[in-house]
Amino acid sequence: MVPPEWTRIFQNETNDLRQGDSWCLEFDYSIKPEDPEQGWKEYIRNTSAWFTCTKCGRGWPSNRVKVFFHMRLMKGQGIVKVRPYRQNCKKCNDAPMEEPSITSDNIGILLKNLVKKIRIKCYNEKHEQDNNYFQRQEVKSPHEPAHCEACIDGVCTREFPSSAGTFF
Repeated sequence: MVPPEWTRIFQNETNDLRQGDSWCLEFDYSIKPEDPEQGWKEYIRNTSAWFTCTKCGRGWPSNRVKVFFHMRLMKGQGIVKVRPYRQNCKKCNDAPMEEPSITSDNIGILLKNLVKKIRIKCYNEKHEQDNNYFQRQEVKSPHEPAHCEACIDGVCTREFPSSAGTFF
């Protein structure tokens, strides 16, 4: 299920796309980085978020939150699948992976950059690579690869081709 804030911002950003085309957004934790299904395009971004452990209540910020998008436009119907990578608490044993809590401003930046990529990859429009950058959190401890789902999957620190997106 897509949080309402993501849907609202996405619909606002996609209003200016080709007349008659409709776009929807869905969260899909099964999408694989660098392996979109045939006919789908990929876009990768990094953002900042806050995490809260549902086991102990501890919270922590991170500026290394990967968000993967797979997009497709067919017969006027566009779909974007989103996979934000999760993290878990370093203090708790067997802590569950927690969803990132991304600010409205950073969701807006992610989706504004996504729509630029939709214009390039789905509509073949020419655009400058002028990405907006996320608002960073104040982080006082180092990134914990053992507690980062993207690190565990081997995609957190990997550099992707420049067509995928800018990270930092």
